[in-house]
Amino acid sequence: MKVYNGLDQLPKGRAAGGLLHGCMVLEGGAWRGLYTQGALDALMENGINMDCTIGVSAGAMSGLAYVSGQIGFSGRLNLTYRNDQNYCGIGAMKNDHGITGFSYAFDTLFHQGEGFDQAAFENPDRRFVAVATNLETGKPVYFEKGKCTDIFKAVQASATVPYISKPVEIDGDQYLDGGLSVRVPYEWALAEGYEKIVVIRTRDRAYRKKIAGPLAINKMYRKLPEAVYDLDEQNARYNISLNGLDQLENSGRIFVLAPEKPITIRRFESDMDKLGDLYWQGYHETKEHLDALRQYLALDK
Repeated sequence: MKVYNGLDQLPKGRAAGGLLHGCMVLEGGAWRGLYTQGALDALMENGINMDCTIGVSAGAMSGLAYVSGQIGFSGRLNLTYRNDQNYCGIGAMKNDHGITGFSYAFDTLFHQGEGFDQAAFENPDRRFVAVATNLETGKPVYFEKGKCTDIFKAVQASATVPYISKPVEIDGDQYLDGGLSVRVPYEWALAEGYEKIVVIRTRDRAYRKKIAGPLAINKMYRKLPEAVYDLDEQNARYNISLNGLDQLENSGRIFVLAPEKPITIRRFESDMDKLGDLYWQGYHETKEHLDALRQYLALDK
């Protein structure tokens, strides 16, 4: 199993500083999430620890270690086990009926080495929300730590890719990837009343999805018309959301961290050097914007 050859260079340790009142919003994007993980590690090293985090799909997965305050945990896990078939591959399909082995990750990998700090994650002073799409209604559902039945099951639902994965059942309802209904949930943060909102994107600012007509493959969900509508309209809805985000960033209402150049890796990239480079891109680009971020958060006063 090939791993990233720069694992020993990844940062380690605990998040510096205390909590800041505000919301960290994390876009999904499968293995483009390595950019997010590098960015979050840079933020933790520099004491940027928001007391609320909301993530979609890979963003929800990346947010777990940010909330537990473990620098390097997510990057190290993904750059070690990307090519483990139980984590991403045949073993995952067998055990979890999808491309990602969530049970393997949460029940095995989270307990190896330093281990995931469950106690720190459960800190009631930190909110954590995973967004998944209810297949019957087509609407996003915001599962919050401490309020939902099982937040890790909610993260699994949030990151369960359509077409190739079995929907995740939570409290009798069926769920798939949160990105079907909302990909960058900054509007939730606004509705919750947060004055300081930081968004980490996994696409460059200029990126927009191509708009195409309904896809034949979407008919596999024909018994769930709202899910079919989500699949047909997700690209247009995403582009509209990004236009709104641009306006909020330009007005200074929201602070956005986004790749400075287009990310070209495949959705399910397996080249460990490319994934490692993406982690460091997120890490270094975020450090370059720390002064502006501190000014936005009023930390320079």
